[in-house]
Amino acid sequence: MLRRLVLTLQLLFVALIATAQTLPILDQNPASLRWYRITTPHFRVLYPSGIDSTAQRTANRLESLYEPASASLEKQPRRISVLLQNQTTNSNGFVTLFPRRSEFFAVPPQDPGLLGTFNWLDLLAVHEYRHVVQNDKALQGYGRVLYSLLGNPGLFFPLLTVPDWFAEGDAVSNETLLSNSGRGRIPNFDLGMRANLLAGKPFDYPKAVAGSYRDNVPNHYVLGYFMTTYLKRTYGPDVWSRVLNRNYRRWPLPFAFSASIKDETKLRTEDLYQKTMADLTEIWKKQQEALTITPTQSFLVSVEKQPSSKSDSRPVFTNYQHPQFLTDSTVLAVKSGLGDTPRLVILSKNKPEKVIQVQGFPNDPDLLSATATKACWIEFGYDPRWSQRVYSNIRLLDLKTGKLTRLSHRARYMVATLSPDNTKLAVVESTDQYKTRLLVLDATTGKLLKQISNPDNAFYQHPRWQNDNRTLVTVALKNSQKTIQTIDTESNTKTDLLPPVNENISHPQPWGKYVLYNSPRSGIDNLYAVDINSKQVFQVTSRPLAAYHATVSPSGTRLAIEDFAATGYRIADMPLDPTTWKAVREPVQEQTIRYFGSLPKQEPGAALGRRILSDSSTNPTVYKPSRFNRLAHALNIYGWGPTLSSTGQALSVGVSSQDLLSTTQIGVGYTYNQSERAGNFYALLSYQGLYPIIDVSFQRGTRSTSLYIDRAYPLDSLRTDRWQYNQLTAGFRLPLQFTNSKYVQSATLSAYYNYLQVSGYDLPYRYPSEVGGAGSLIALTYGFSYSHLLRQSKRDVAPRWGQTIAVNYRTTPFGGKLTAEQFGIQGNLFFPGLLDHHSFRFRVGYQLQAQGTYVFNALVFFPRGQGYVPDDQIKAGSVEYKFPVADMHWSLGRWLYVQRIKAGGFYDMTQGQSSVEVQDVYGRLRGYEIEHHDYQTTGLDVSFVFNALRLRTPFEAGFRTIYNVTSGQWLVQPLVIDIGF
Repeated sequence: MLRRLVLTLQLLFVALIATAQTLPILDQNPASLRWYRITTPHFRVLYPSGIDSTAQRTANRLESLYEPASASLEKQPRRISVLLQNQTTNSNGFVTLFPRRSEFFAVPPQDPGLLGTFNWLDLLAVHEYRHVVQNDKALQGYGRVLYSLLGNPGLFFPLLTVPDWFAEGDAVSNETLLSNSGRGRIPNFDLGMRANLLAGKPFDYPKAVAGSYRDNVPNHYVLGYFMTTYLKRTYGPDVWSRVLNRNYRRWPLPFAFSASIKDETKLRTEDLYQKTMADLTEIWKKQQEALTITPTQSFLVSVEKQPSSKSDSRPVFTNYQHPQFLTDSTVLAVKSGLGDTPRLVILSKNKPEKVIQVQGFPNDPDLLSATATKACWIEFGYDPRWSQRVYSNIRLLDLKTGKLTRLSHRARYMVATLSPDNTKLAVVESTDQYKTRLLVLDATTGKLLKQISNPDNAFYQHPRWQNDNRTLVTVALKNSQKTIQTIDTESNTKTDLLPPVNENISHPQPWGKYVLYNSPRSGIDNLYAVDINSKQVFQVTSRPLAAYHATVSPSGTRLAIEDFAATGYRIADMPLDPTTWKAVREPVQEQTIRYFGSLPKQEPGAALGRRILSDSSTNPTVYKPSRFNRLAHALNIYGWGPTLSSTGQALSVGVSSQDLLSTTQIGVGYTYNQSERAGNFYALLSYQGLYPIIDVSFQRGTRSTSLYIDRAYPLDSLRTDRWQYNQLTAGFRLPLQFTNSKYVQSATLSAYYNYLQVSGYDLPYRYPSEVGGAGSLIALTYGFSYSHLLRQSKRDVAPRWGQTIAVNYRTTPFGGKLTAEQFGIQGNLFFPGLLDHHSFRFRVGYQLQAQGTYVFNALVFFPRGQGYVPDDQIKAGSVEYKFPVADMHWSLGRWLYVQRIKAGGFYDMTQGQSSVEVQDVYGRLRGYEIEHHDYQTTGLDVSFVFNALRLRTPFEAGFRTIYNVTSGQWLVQPLVIDIGF
């Protein structure tokens, strides 16, 4: 009956992921993009059509920064390719060795804590290029030897000896010293560390590196910036060059980097950390002593608490951000944290918080807009196939009815704000030509009403409407200077309220004749106000750590702010009284703490870098572009030589290739299997530049089989035979992404042809799942999978809601000695557990295997601890409960740091039945009878999330205890869940 399926249609539209014969799915751009290349003496800039002028500017910036950005590490790197990605709305950039390249996402962020007063691509140029320098610095000592033997994978090994806090901290230092902006000059960057130290919570070094499931541990960018800067201030700006030279010329034992620091400075890494934290604490305490604090009142919040080692409970790090008044006594805010995915909550002074909407995947512009009846924000939208194409769409929520609308589709809106009368939206659009557009949309339909002229391509941040529903107030950034502008949307008239200055102002909020805004001019991010008429500036708040996001109550009598403490952001308010504001005299005396001290004058290349990045009127070199054809450049070898498999049982020697546009992967080599003492040649190809992914693999080699020739013990009847095989697999995959809410949704379709030809097999029998003496097997495999899972917070151990299903079909439709047919379906249902972050999973499966001369491997799960029995029919069921046992910060010397203990109980069962032949005493067939095989196992998994050797990458391993209900036996197995990489 199963053979009646239309195999040709299934071949085109249905898939089974062939795990052994396929290569990873990469991030691709649409196939229709036309790519071009600019070649400079030290860079190759690849870019899609439409951003030619941006590519020219980026190429000039990179080339001019080549020497100053690498000077302090005393290494000028090899030429590298830089890709400009213009299909995404995710502001990012990276450098990788696989293959060696850098990618800049050409879309500026709204977040002022990241952008500062930088041109976005200038920031990427000075930051990401520093990673290129760091990587090539490893081309010395044993690093050069490994690179010669292995290619880029060989260079990756010495880089593993250097903690990632150094890589990112050194790059942040570079962006800060070589410019007049950079995160080292932005108080928001160090906010979390400042809060912890001033609260008396100086974490030990393992926790500072590896993180926590309970507390806010500043990331490796923050940690690294201060540690690298402290050492440069103390031992000279070239100290890290000397440390790296020592590190790459010594044997790469554990903690070689720490030993290299000690050889150069007499400090171990732990000593460097402690001295840096002590220095920062002293500086920040002095800053606090000079403050006169503005009092506030907090709104009630409901924060998860976790029992501590004492009798009390400690709050889990949780944020409440972006307040918007709904009434004089309630505000709307975004709640998020270690235990919460982003969600909208209503806060009050005398009522518990109320969750009204769990958000999807916000493209957080550091802003929420709401009136008394509506709220809007920006969420990512994903192309079903091309993962490099990411949209940003407007979500509009009716606060009265709860109706959620996606107001735009396939848009590139980076921020949106509602007019007071709910009729219009002001949005900032970042185009795929690296242009900024300020638009006015209809708030009901999303239709474009007005485009504000922007001939100078100023970058707009955080627009807000005045009460006249006509005038916008926004931050305008151009040539590394910011101002606040009012824009009449009817006449296009623009007025600067502040002189353009290199000051990281943000979040303007109009109120009467004032515009409130954020500024770090006092050394701490606080609220200021400018009088629209007189242009006089006033300081409105003076908080211990920060105050953000001014919002005014409907009556105009209260001001709500976003406050910060070591436990997270909180919403507080205060009376709105201009008579209490402090007038600011111009020019402003610099009060921001510059931890880098005199390094801008000492750092090699820093002065030149600042001149380059502050010059917006240079006459750039015009480079001649050429067309970049992806097929012509499909072969791009980046790795060669031996590699070990994850099991340690196989050794491969081969060549790996991946083109720069991530469309073509190739692997060719030889693998030796230690357990069978046999090997094979292999060739893998995956072309991912089309809508379906095309996979082809070929293997030719030797295998070994051992079996009892009389099908009975003792060992003298065991024979072993070596035989040769050729295997060809070819087919299609179609991965699809449907995420558009708080649920992650994806599907996969594909189909594969498999041909396996065997020769030299001389044993009289074979295993049912091997070809053996039958000669060849020709099979088709098909499948479909779909996943719909609730987004998880860091503290969740598994999805708390969701469903997955996988349907597979295998057959041998072309005849031959070997025939088989198999159908399998398997599904999972996830439900919340009894407590926060607990999860139930119910799993069911059904497999049907037609009788034939060949047996496929299982398509459904089998009870854990029980060997697979290939029955004609298998019904499977399982229930599993996972939960966190404890979160801790245990350090076992320098070798191990344990963060979490997890556990899970399970009960698995299968019911199998097969039709077996019944023979008489003379071996004649008498008929068939049904044979049943029922298996049940239960058990407990215990795992530990830990970090080894002071690496930030976590591992998860433990043990599984299984009781086989059917056989009455106990079994304990090691359990490796996540190896981190």
